[in-house]
Amino acid sequence: MKPSAYSAASAAARVPAQPGAADAHRERDVHRSGAPDRGGDRGRGGSEDRARGAGEPVGAARGEHTHSEPPVSRPRVVVQRSSVRGQVLDALRTALLSGELRPGEVYSAPALGERFGVSATPVREAMQQLAVEGAVEVVPNRGFRVVRRGDRELAELAEVRALLEAPVWLRLSRTVPAERWAELRPLAESTVRAASSGCPATYAEADRAFHRAVLALAGNEQLVAIAGDVHRRAQWPPAGAGAGRGRAGLIADAHEHTALLDALIAGDQELVRALVGEHFTAAH
Repeated sequence: MKPSAYSAASAAARVPAQPGAADAHRERDVHRSGAPDRGGDRGRGGSEDRARGAGEPVGAARGEHTHSEPPVSRPRVVVQRSSVRGQVLDALRTALLSGELRPGEVYSAPALGERFGVSATPVREAMQQLAVEGAVEVVPNRGFRVVRRGDRELAELAEVRALLEAPVWLRLSRTVPAERWAELRPLAESTVRAASSGCPATYAEADRAFHRAVLALAGNEQLVAIAGDVHRRAQWPPAGAGAGRGRAGLIADAHEHTALLDALIAGDQELVRALVGEHFTAAH
């Protein structure tokens, strides 16, 4: 299989290496023998113990296949678990949006861990977060299956986004002064640059950032959080669509942001209403 653009990018920005299986065994043996605890070692061992449950063999975690593998010698690097998990989560989201991880396919945490140069634990944690977001589902004893998105589900998500966001945009258009809208110009322009790159993951992030900034003007944190979650779900590509919308579709969507911002700054309520309706009707 030819190396993809994503594979090259992930190789260039590898997640910091984690201690190998042999290191984890030695740390647990030392701890059980009464040697002084070293804080971070306890956190790593405890996290993996809780993940597999009492009495389960090392590596036997929910949602993955386990095999007997030789220990890999890795340099000891002290890192924050949340940092590694966050980097893996970002990498997985990029792979999903780019089509590198295909809808309907099952991927195991150990295999993905090898791909990113980390242990299976942060991959499993990141996949659990993606399961909460509806991007993947757990397949017992195998791994995680990328969810297939149908046209109906995408249409439903677009409708929910419209119900949440469109009324807020229209209300803000009557109450927010032009200078506040002008402050969002850099974010709107960043969506155009991101769309021009043709990278779905880059555009998805810029798109959410612009919409998040607009909704934040309403001063309702719950609205921002809920709308952001729905927006992210709507961005996962449908089954059989590869990377989803092509570069032309991303650019068209981004230019709707700048057109909307121009109308909001000008205070043209009729044009704002028409553009908001068009933007959320076509949103997916």
